[in-house]
Amino acid sequence: MDIQEKMVEEKMVAYIPAKGPFDQLMDLFGDLMGWVMSKNLQIIGPPFGIYYNSPMEVPLEELMFEVGVPIMGEAQEEGKVKIKKIPEQMVLFTMHYGPYNEVSEVYMALADYAEKNGYEIIGAPMEIYMNNPAEVSESELLTEIQFPVSKKS
Repeated sequence: MDIQEKMVEEKMVAYIPAKGPFDQLMDLFGDLMGWVMSKNLQIIGPPFGIYYNSPMEVPLEELMFEVGVPIMGEAQEEGKVKIKKIPEQMVLFTMHYGPYNEVSEVYMALADYAEKNGYEIIGAPMEIYMNNPAEVSESELLTEIQFPVSKKS
């Protein structure tokens, strides 16, 4: 597994915060994309999820996450859709090829790499979905996984 460090630029995002099982992800992405298109906003990057806890830590009903997409244009929060800037940040990242339900070993490898190489994980992990599960098979899914980090002094 190829793990690297990079700086990620600040970006404005539209997102929907959610609580509960991950089986609602596709519906939430559908709602978000519909809202973004209805507001004539420009999508400037692939959709993503930020995961604040894990099914290995809490019951499914307690999972907290958000789905989002980077946008350009003037936007105001409306209903369940929120707007925020994600600041520029250093991340450790790697690419995962295959089904989404097999990413847990990637998370463990990133955390292990961070520990062994003097990084502190300073935020929730982000999964960036590089292709669409409606258009490719599970084995062809491509997900960039990022952990926000800082160097330990």
